[in-house]
Amino acid sequence: MDSRRVGRSGLEVSRLGLGTMTWGRDTDADDAAAQLEAFVAAGGTLIDTSNVYGDGDAESIIGTLVPDVIPRADVVLATTTVGVGGARGRLLAALDGSLQRLNTDHVDLWQVHGFDTTLPFEETCSALQRAVDSGRASYIGLSGYAGWQLATMATWLRGAGCPVVATEAEYSLVERAAEESLLPAAALHGIGLLAWAPLGRGVLTGKYRHGTPADSRGASPHFARYVGRHLGPDAARIVEAVATAAEGLGTSPLAVACAWVRDRRGVASAIVGARDNAQLLGSLAATEITLPAEIRAALEDVSSPDAGDESQ
Repeated sequence: MDSRRVGRSGLEVSRLGLGTMTWGRDTDADDAAAQLEAFVAAGGTLIDTSNVYGDGDAESIIGTLVPDVIPRADVVLATTTVGVGGARGRLLAALDGSLQRLNTDHVDLWQVHGFDTTLPFEETCSALQRAVDSGRASYIGLSGYAGWQLATMATWLRGAGCPVVATEAEYSLVERAAEESLLPAAALHGIGLLAWAPLGRGVLTGKYRHGTPADSRGASPHFARYVGRHLGPDAARIVEAVATAAEGLGTSPLAVACAWVRDRRGVASAIVGARDNAQLLGSLAATEITLPAEIRAALEDVSSPDAGDESQ
């Protein structure tokens, strides 16, 4: 698997990242270990987690696997702090909690989720700067920010000598809102996108074409609403186009959808998550294919935000 620099920084990550949202909830420690070993064996380096995944259990599982199963030097650990607001003290305390669960003295990338409108943004910036200055984080990023919010924070932090290198957002053939303002702002400031849900929350695999399988995330009490957002006529049209492309290329819809995101301008890594090792191996198949220009163009056209209006 190839690696890519995140934005204009020196941080290098694998073009596919390993998401851990299900770890500690639907994926136990043994399955997580199998996923991690398969991912690293395929050349993957980026492990993406958060303090809220499994109420912290995802980080704890990673802390038992790295370095006991996989050497710390072989992976890029990225964690995102969610749900504590933008206050400096709360953010740094949450980061310290993540480091304790991850069983490490630093993360390679620390991201803060959500723009806190109740506080001066400089307070959040101060926490991010302090994390780097203290050695807790090698690089910093922002998650769930609008384009103008990202630009505002990036400008302040660059002036403080602590540049933002990454931003994390949902991005797929059924969710292209990041192209409106986030990706242009990221490009201007030399920030790389870590794209989560490149498979449209599983919808682009085609598994929901004829209903909701009982063993799918769409049937899970934890993720039914998460998946349901992309179960509609517009998404169905895109899913059929992806399935057609996959048939023509002799590969899976999953691999086509993932490869499309992976190769988009500004994307540093596409983060894939799986409940078990078999699902992960399907995603890793995307590393073996390159979409022909005509297929990329066709998928871009059918998934354009204006495509639904034009088809009526």
